[in-house]
Amino acid sequence: MAGRRLTNPAGSSNDLRGDVLRVLGVLKVATADQIQRIASPHLTYRHTTKPTASERKTARTASHAGALSDLRKHGLAENGGTTRAGESLRNLTTKGLEAASYELGRPLTEMGSTARGAGSSGATHPMAVNETVIALLRPKPDLRLLTAEPAEAKAAAQAAVDAPAGVGTIASYATEVPLPATGTWGAPGKGGAQADIVLTAPQDGIPLLFIEVDNCHETAEEIAAKLLKYARFFKRQMKDTDGKDKPMWRTRWMARVAERGEAPHPPVLIVFNHIGARDPNRTVPRLQELTRPLWAGEPADGFSSYDRKIPIIATGLRNLCEHGPNGPLFLRFGRTHMQPLRDAIGNPRRDAVLALRAERALVQHAEYQEQLRRAAEQKRAEHEAGRPVCAGCGTKFDNDRWENTRLSPEPGHRWHPTLCEPCEAKTVAAEDQAERDRPEQEAAIAETAEKARGWRARFRPGQAP
Repeated sequence: MAGRRLTNPAGSSNDLRGDVLRVLGVLKVATADQIQRIASPHLTYRHTTKPTASERKTARTASHAGALSDLRKHGLAENGGTTRAGESLRNLTTKGLEAASYELGRPLTEMGSTARGAGSSGATHPMAVNETVIALLRPKPDLRLLTAEPAEAKAAAQAAVDAPAGVGTIASYATEVPLPATGTWGAPGKGGAQADIVLTAPQDGIPLLFIEVDNCHETAEEIAAKLLKYARFFKRQMKDTDGKDKPMWRTRWMARVAERGEAPHPPVLIVFNHIGARDPNRTVPRLQELTRPLWAGEPADGFSSYDRKIPIIATGLRNLCEHGPNGPLFLRFGRTHMQPLRDAIGNPRRDAVLALRAERALVQHAEYQEQLRRAAEQKRAEHEAGRPVCAGCGTKFDNDRWENTRLSPEPGHRWHPTLCEPCEAKTVAAEDQAERDRPEQEAAIAETAEKARGWRARFRPGQAP
């Protein structure tokens, strides 16, 4: 125990330090509170009896604060300034990013920067990015770790468990991801964008989603310029390992390929954190107008086709934190109603039309198969109606006998096409027996005839009896 304390004076466990590395490896800079809410959400429902919110936060974040202290001792983490609310920020060092890459199972080249200096101005944007990740992730507490807590705390934890699930795990997210319109992944050139968050959670129905977080300081024109950079990146082609050109983004991420002539670009979600002077309710309509060529679909048969278009969605961070990705709070540009995230990034009308077409095709196929069955049955019936029967016993011919009689319809030696095989065998046996009996019959006939001649000679005229 003493040895371990010397190595990790704060007494943190390997698991706790691993949690911190994974979270900071994704978020780059975060508070102990944010790390705890992601890595150990059950601690949110402990220490609830302490008198003040500050004391409760200090108690529930103590374990991760200790892990951060131990990581700092090993040169893996460092203090990164403070938020505007006065909370301490932590980030990883270059050595810490390398350790985090092992924890996350990612190449070091995809880990991004150490985020040094992010807290020099309060880190309002990184904090909004972190809260967006937490709102989408919605970590669930482990109720088995809360058995000794008060009933109110367990009820609150149970409510969190029963609420709709979030999207992915912390490893499903990446932040500060360069999207090079020129240059390479490792050395992006000018004219590209940098995604605040990239979410890859195909297991939860969201294979790829790019997320921009805006604190309402930027104008609609500035955001539109950023989306134009996304469009440039999505259109960029490069050779893959098979030697064929394909969109550059497909060499790094998996997503739906072209389907029935439609291959939309990956969706982009804009999350507005209303702390700046810009009003999202005014920014969004103007932004839709400026970016219409990027997202507007083409009329198709009962739906809109978004081939080579970018699904652009907008929402507010406050609503996202409250309702999560399953709430109807996402506005897809070009639509007039709010939807859950999965519906907003998809094309439900297209899916419904294609599903109806597939259903109709199945019905038509079944009807066609039924027609074929009936036609085949009728043909079999007509075929059976023409099957000959044995002239001897009335039994229908089997297929082989019928085929043989069709090939040789004329009777011949030991061949009787009007008879079945058993009757033919009997007939042939009778003929053979008759053939064997014929000499004796002929001899008997000859003898009878000779005797008859002898009697007639006795009674010829002019001869004495």
